[in-house]
Amino acid sequence: MKFEKYPISETIKRNLSQLGLIRATDIQFKSIPSIMDGEDVLAIAETGTGKTGAFAIPIIDKIEKFKLNKRSFGIVCIVMVPTHELAQQIGDVFKGIAYRTKVKVYSLFGGVEQGPQIQKLQDGIDILVTTPGRMFDLINQGYIRLQRVSTLVLDEADHMLDLGFIEDIKYIKKMLPKNHQTLFFSATINKEIKKLAYSQVKGSAIRIQISPENRVSRNVSHKVMFVEMDDKRFFLERFITDHPTSKIIVFVRTRVRADRVALAMGRVEIQALSIHGEKEQSERSDVMFLFKAGKCNILIATDVSARGIDIPDVNYVINYDLPEKTENYVHRVGRTGRGIKKGLAISFCSRDEKDHLEAIETYLGKKIEVIKLGKKDYDDTVEHPDGELTMKEMIEEISAFERKRKVKKRKPIKKKK
Repeated sequence: MKFEKYPISETIKRNLSQLGLIRATDIQFKSIPSIMDGEDVLAIAETGTGKTGAFAIPIIDKIEKFKLNKRSFGIVCIVMVPTHELAQQIGDVFKGIAYRTKVKVYSLFGGVEQGPQIQKLQDGIDILVTTPGRMFDLINQGYIRLQRVSTLVLDEADHMLDLGFIEDIKYIKKMLPKNHQTLFFSATINKEIKKLAYSQVKGSAIRIQISPENRVSRNVSHKVMFVEMDDKRFFLERFITDHPTSKIIVFVRTRVRADRVALAMGRVEIQALSIHGEKEQSERSDVMFLFKAGKCNILIATDVSARGIDIPDVNYVINYDLPEKTENYVHRVGRTGRGIKKGLAISFCSRDEKDHLEAIETYLGKKIEVIKLGKKDYDDTVEHPDGELTMKEMIEEISAFERKRKVKKRKPIKKKK
């Protein structure tokens, strides 16, 4: 169904058209009417299917029709998300759909000075997209008031609940008006998390599940190659060299691995950026800007970023390390093949990771195609070039990099007068 046929604001219709959104996706078609009717909704759909639009469009439309002017008298919708990147990403989607309407949207997260954030809240907003930590800080300080909130959205609900935010969510819901609407959206959900989710919605809640037999978008192809742990960097170098103009996200297990892989690529003159939870928010924002703008086509990321990266035209996702948590595979590979685009996910599986591979295949309900490597091809790839650093030198380089980063993070000590 085309958006022009929906009973929504003409301004929103124009915004959707300018954003290239002409026809509702399956999750949008099934969710929007129920949300507009004020129903609680628990929706599960694969990544890249337009979940954000499914709740953003009806929420913005309801507020636009209710407001008489641009003045805001308090927050009426809170969208809770697990990561800073996701807060920024969803905030941008809301702002794009709300452009030139009376609806004011603001993204709130930690890692930055709260002064400007407090000023923005005091100026008045309608929709708050936020991570839990900073939101609770400002609630406790009295800068966020909840008495007018009529809609609570949990995006990536499984991750929010799995991280132990259920008590925080219960606390927030107790502070909201009794008849508020609750919306849960996620790409994956297990039985335990589903039980928690159902405990927080009305008994009449609408449950929507799109393509339950497909854990991942059909637009994503999956392949695996068996590579020894210490050889992975050589195969990554070869893949990037063979695809010089492609946009690639490389997922690793830890923040130390992220920095290490980025440094390893730098040594062979491949520009790569790294992003993880230990970086300052300003640095993370800079990295995402450079990757989005195409200033650097290689991004090394940990799972903290798997759900917050919504960038068009990511050609490949490489699982440099297989995820220890099986469902994270879905969120990782969902960074490619978004919308109608095709994508490819390639996993480097070492001997010690075969159990993780089997768990992923069981979760997907199918075997992943193996890229077979001949001995000569393997040996040619991992042949150490002249000047290759020894393991000791590599460890020393990583340590020096970490020390330098920590010194940069220290604030200068003010001298006493």
